[in-house]
Amino acid sequence: MLASSRLTGTVARLGSKQPSRLLSTSQARVPSSIIASAARQSVARNGLVLSGARQNMASTMIRNAMQSRGVVVESTAAAILTAAKMQGAGFATVGLAGAGVGIGNVFGSLITGVARNPALRGQLFSYAVLGFAFAEATGLFALMVAFLLLYAY
Repeated sequence: MLASSRLTGTVARLGSKQPSRLLSTSQARVPSSIIASAARQSVARNGLVLSGARQNMASTMIRNAMQSRGVVVESTAAAILTAAKMQGAGFATVGLAGAGVGIGNVFGSLITGVARNPALRGQLFSYAVLGFAFAEATGLFALMVAFLLLYAY
């Protein structure tokens, strides 16, 4: 009976492909967890660069690109917040285009009015300056909102 138990233990040890070591108290073989875990790890290769190295390289490239533009984020939530701030600032500057169109309309109407009635030149010019001030104020408000979004929040 003793020989048969030793035989099954030997067959079991030969069947397993894990490295094993001897314990000092008994001569039974026990699989080593450190060596076995290193042997079980498989290396996935995609092309010439390891996939893990490729992911690390991509994240490093993205991080370097963001830092070169002055944007440094530490977490996903901070990255989303930074992106939302930049998009909001970009949308707020659309108001500057509206101010440009408004100023163009004001002075275009001034030229048309003076061409039709040159006697009202002074009065039409004062109205045009007032319209210019209102149009420019809306553009400056849009610019102020863009800067507030970028630097105050």
